[in-house]
Amino acid sequence: MLMRTDPFRELDRLSQQFFGTNGTSTRPAVMPMDAYRDGERYVVHFDIPGVDPSSIDLDVERNVLTVHAERKPPIGEGVDYQVAERPRGVFSRQLFLGDTLDTDRIEASYDAGVLTLRVPVMEKAKPRKIEIGGGSGATAIDA
Repeated sequence: MLMRTDPFRELDRLSQQFFGTNGTSTRPAVMPMDAYRDGERYVVHFDIPGVDPSSIDLDVERNVLTVHAERKPPIGEGVDYQVAERPRGVFSRQLFLGDTLDTDRIEASYDAGVLTLRVPVMEKAKPRKIEIGGGSGATAIDA
């Protein structure tokens, strides 16, 4: 199961849109995401358009998944922007993963500006049948 713990994330997103701030290493920009369960795995999509795949860094430590990416300005320094609405800079997001997820088998892909992670559920956490012995015969029930 995925756990969401940052109640101020939406407030940060609103302030970044209002004040036009870009992400820095000390204050990363928001990385919108969708997460859902699809059978025996969780799927997470992060919107990070225009990011070079080589700048994406994924780390898992103690069931905390950290996604870190950087979108650099497409043109050189010293340019006088007339309009600059596209987010750039550093993007970061952390997900707290439940103990029932297999963090050793996470799959990641990046296509059309969307980073997709697939996190499988551990075998020991999947539903299974338990045999009950004794009496006139064995019976199976769902656990």
